[in-house]
Amino acid sequence: MSADGYVVRRMRADEWRQAKELRLAALLDPAAPVAFLETHDDAAARPDLFWQDRALGNATSDAVCGVVALDPDGRWVGTATGLVEEPGTTDFAGLPVERRQVHLVGVFVRPEHRGTGLLARMFDEVQDWARGLGVSTARLCVHVRNPRAQAAYRRYGFTPSGERFVLDAGEELEMVRPL
Repeated sequence: MSADGYVVRRMRADEWRQAKELRLAALLDPAAPVAFLETHDDAAARPDLFWQDRALGNATSDAVCGVVALDPDGRWVGTATGLVEEPGTTDFAGLPVERRQVHLVGVFVRPEHRGTGLLARMFDEVQDWARGLGVSTARLCVHVRNPRAQAAYRRYGFTPSGERFVLDAGEELEMVRPL
């Protein structure tokens, strides 16, 4: 546990209920329509087996790492997931992946815990995992109408790559950071 009482660590396979609860909370956030690729209703309708499989992958895979932040009372207050992308494949938007990289997705911190440094600590945890796999670049995509997230990512050292693309929710920009 850190001096501030928060714990940041990799998700465990048996924590699917907590993962589901936090994801549903994230999907109710006012920024959710431009921050996430699914709706609250769609996620809430998923069966328990989906959440169990997701937690297992986040906890044990060499291709996915789900990180959580817990407050001093043990409540889940933040999450971030790293997906290793391999050159020669396509990403979530169907665009070609040109280098081995970790793609940060599913980033969320409960509003009352924002500004505490948890985002950086979660990113550090994911990126340490990725470095251990030999990955040297991190990327994330953020909606052009999500300035709060863009500012947070810039503070952590992400810079726009110049790549932009359009999804159902509108225009996204890619930001990158060396590990």
